[in-house]
Amino acid sequence: MQKIFLLPIAAVLPTLVIAQDKTTREYTLNPVIITGTGTYHKAENSPVEVKVISAKELKDANVTSLQEALAKLTTNITVQTNGMGTFVNFNGVSDDYMLILENGKRLSGDDRWNRISIDNIKRIEILSGAASALYGSNAIAGVINIITDNSKNMLDATSSTKVMSKGRLDQDINVDFTKGKFSSYTSFNHRQADNWQVNNYQEFMEGDESVAKLTGRPMSQAFKSDNVNKRLEWRFDDKLDVYVKGNLYDYKTARDRNASYYTQKTTIDKETGEKKYTYTSKQAYTYDMHHKTYSIGAGTRWIPTKNTHLYLDVYMDNFKSAYDYWQTTVKEAYDETRKQTRYINETLKGIFRLNEWNKLSAGLEMEQESLKSASDHIDKESTYTCNVFAQDEVQIVNGLEGVVGLRYTYNQSFGSNITPNVALFYHISGFRARISYAEGYRTPTLSQLYATDQAKTSARYTINNTLLKAEKNRFWNANLEYSCNWLSVGVSGFINNIRNMINYRTMTQEEIDANEKLLALYNDGWTTIRQRDNIDKATVKGISANLKLLLPYGFAVSTSYTFCDSKAKTVTLNKKTQKYNITETPVDKSVRNVAFFNATWDHSWGIYHFNAQINGHVQGRRFSSTYGYAPKFQQWDIMTRHSFKLKQITVSPGIGIDNVFNKRDTSYWNSNFSTINPGRSVMISMTLKFND
Repeated sequence: MQKIFLLPIAAVLPTLVIAQDKTTREYTLNPVIITGTGTYHKAENSPVEVKVISAKELKDANVTSLQEALAKLTTNITVQTNGMGTFVNFNGVSDDYMLILENGKRLSGDDRWNRISIDNIKRIEILSGAASALYGSNAIAGVINIITDNSKNMLDATSSTKVMSKGRLDQDINVDFTKGKFSSYTSFNHRQADNWQVNNYQEFMEGDESVAKLTGRPMSQAFKSDNVNKRLEWRFDDKLDVYVKGNLYDYKTARDRNASYYTQKTTIDKETGEKKYTYTSKQAYTYDMHHKTYSIGAGTRWIPTKNTHLYLDVYMDNFKSAYDYWQTTVKEAYDETRKQTRYINETLKGIFRLNEWNKLSAGLEMEQESLKSASDHIDKESTYTCNVFAQDEVQIVNGLEGVVGLRYTYNQSFGSNITPNVALFYHISGFRARISYAEGYRTPTLSQLYATDQAKTSARYTINNTLLKAEKNRFWNANLEYSCNWLSVGVSGFINNIRNMINYRTMTQEEIDANEKLLALYNDGWTTIRQRDNIDKATVKGISANLKLLLPYGFAVSTSYTFCDSKAKTVTLNKKTQKYNITETPVDKSVRNVAFFNATWDHSWGIYHFNAQINGHVQGRRFSSTYGYAPKFQQWDIMTRHSFKLKQITVSPGIGIDNVFNKRDTSYWNSNFSTINPGRSVMISMTLKFND
């Protein structure tokens, strides 16, 4: 009886979906992308697998930052935030092996995640796998390319405000203006939040017993940030246009100046041999962290013939991080520069349509980097990298395409390197199959080469190492997809082998005794001396499955799942035997199982449009090489948006519930938290959009 009832529904469903707006379906299931090949393709026709998060998905989820968007709307990416900052894991490895681009341009600096307004994003393109042949160093695990939305209307102005508990506020203002051949694009973003803590205690051990003491150190630090982007563009004709752009970003923490915490001291009674424990209250913080970034750039596009497109881009990115002291025993309040970095990039690229079945992308790229650090006593260190790259897209036969790419890199410190990639793409009707192999290459950062570090509470001193080697990998990927005008389903598998991974190596007592400088540090009380070294390697294997379904009457459902098995071989020192051992663990901060679910309903009644969304993120245990496993968790959100189109103005209030089931990680402070979400919260938003 059930089969008889379901058969008519199955027959009618495609017909009902086809009746929907074709433009909406095409945009939702088959957007235009550029990441992966550097040339424009419909997503279903891209020779390289690229996942897309659309502007609509971002708006429906009511996310306030790029990291939150990636954590909520994908399963390949997980995010962990603690007192040291926010860490992103992509396909089983850290974001050190991931490249972040804005409109194809590399972002650098510790604040690179926060310098793009969510409301100004047209789409996010996610390429899984090594892509050094096209994008250079760091593209070992993948590439995230944020494409911003530049309106072509005479005037577009948007104001979006989002408010949640714990003082969380996000304000976006975008103003785009076009008159004739001139366009101006401006965006401003302000974000802030208060300190919060789910568990106000830290744990100490008295022998085999656990003792809890109050702590004023927050799980999530208060902060304020402001970000301004400006772009001016002139289109002289259909063959030539130029642009200039700039960005200013300012971020500062707002720690509780009265916060305190406890330290534990253990003494042994000489007569009884009994251990005694005493606790001392100390001021938690004496400074705030202050980051400032500015970047400038310019470029041009010239189309001398219909088969030749030439691009020239030059930009500079400057980052400064400082300790903003408000109390010190030595001086008045002052600002001490922690580090300053500068990144300069010049790229000349051409896309050449050689014939109907062959498209070549080739170019030259020059990079310069520099580092200053007062805390590390680095006056100035710098390096440069020269690149020559080419990638050829070839239609072999009808339905079968191939991609072959190669990059030659010369780095001032690490010499020459060649990274190849190759991919095959077969498609027939709605079915698509892709298989690819690529090699990745990552040069050590200037901080890894030259920086030292002192951790007084643990008596640990880290020395620099200028003899580091570049990290390399081999990445295999296979993908199978099917899509039609109401359904998209796919499965992907990958293997990533990374070698020469950089980690901390503790020096043996023999090495310390043989080096006067190290011995002096040891005699000064630094009981653990270590340096960065190429001592690790990892193998990560993963499989992802995804489904997107457009149903009748404005309903849509999507879900995805990622399984990631990572194994890292790490060299560790046994201090008793003074011998190095090789241990095998999951990769630090990796998660084995992640699932995502989303259900959306859109409907319009005249000038009123309603959108409702249920969003769920389910995550297994996260591994930490320091703290062990964080517990698994899941978070479900419900969001609604109500839009009223009034001639040239659209008013869109929104209301929803973040973390519906009030899931929190109540572990003691300084744990490997599964989530820092403070609990159930109402989210209220308001968007005003004017266009002419």
